[in-house]
Amino acid sequence: MEAPKNMKIESGKIPELENLHSETDQRVLPVKSGTSKRKRPPRRPKGPGLRVESILENPHPHKWRWIRWSFLLSTNFLFFASFYFDIQILEGTLSGSRLLGFHLADPFASFQVMLASRVFNINLIIGLLTILVIYLLLGGRFFCSWVCPYHFLAELGESIHKRLIRKKIIQRNHTFDQRFKYGFYLFFLVLSGFSGYTVFEIINPVSALSRAIVYGPGLVLIWVFAILAFEVFYSRRAWCRYFCPVGVSYNLIGRIAPFKIRWNVNKCSNCKKCQAACMVPWVLKDTVNQGKSEYVISGDCTRCGLCIDACQDAALQYHVRYLDKLI
Repeated sequence: MEAPKNMKIESGKIPELENLHSETDQRVLPVKSGTSKRKRPPRRPKGPGLRVESILENPHPHKWRWIRWSFLLSTNFLFFASFYFDIQILEGTLSGSRLLGFHLADPFASFQVMLASRVFNINLIIGLLTILVIYLLLGGRFFCSWVCPYHFLAELGESIHKRLIRKKIIQRNHTFDQRFKYGFYLFFLVLSGFSGYTVFEIINPVSALSRAIVYGPGLVLIWVFAILAFEVFYSRRAWCRYFCPVGVSYNLIGRIAPFKIRWNVNKCSNCKKCQAACMVPWVLKDTVNQGKSEYVISGDCTRCGLCIDACQDAALQYHVRYLDKLI
């Protein structure tokens, strides 16, 4: 069959096929729905922080924990070594001691002694005032996380408690009213005044552990480990959070102490990891939750540094308030 004379075939191309290809090229092929979607911007977390995404800026997530533990263990070892080796650097216990000859006295223990004995001993007053000045500079409940030996045990117990929660051996953590400790504080002061004895010092786990470190263990350690077991299996950090009257005096000092933890709103992404790590999570309420203050102003803050270690935005740092105005 011959091709029509008016149809030219050039270079092996067939016009009908060329038209077919051109029509196909002009068609818009359907695009898969998954490829046409635009990427959504990251959801902004709720809270006052300004950073949208958390970025890792903390290469040492346990830095302050190790520094704090080293200081705590070294301090309590000095109590032991001063007595056992008679080196006379830090003599006595945490209730009352001498540092290189300077008297130191725990505020709550001092108030109990004064009320029970109705005697205002000059050395006791000097030791009390010295401790008040030291912890006014260091930040109140700095004592709790950097010096107190029970805090070390309770921190280990807290890690066990969290593990039991994750494995669902414990169903939930139980909480109490944080105002209980203020009630205990007043109750034992009144009891000391009426009874003539420092009753709380018999059951105080802080002084019990301190005496055990210096002079050797006693039966009172059964009570200490009973409190620890209560925290492990029932209520996380219950003694330090809700019941300990020793920390109340340091709480009141800490509210006006210049050494605080500073919060940078421009770096914060509101991940709330600081609150999950905090021994007393409500201390971050006015800062990270509500943005009312640049500093952690709660007297319950122990300056432990766990929130600084947990923060992946470097939004929390130690800072001496008003220092920039003085220099």
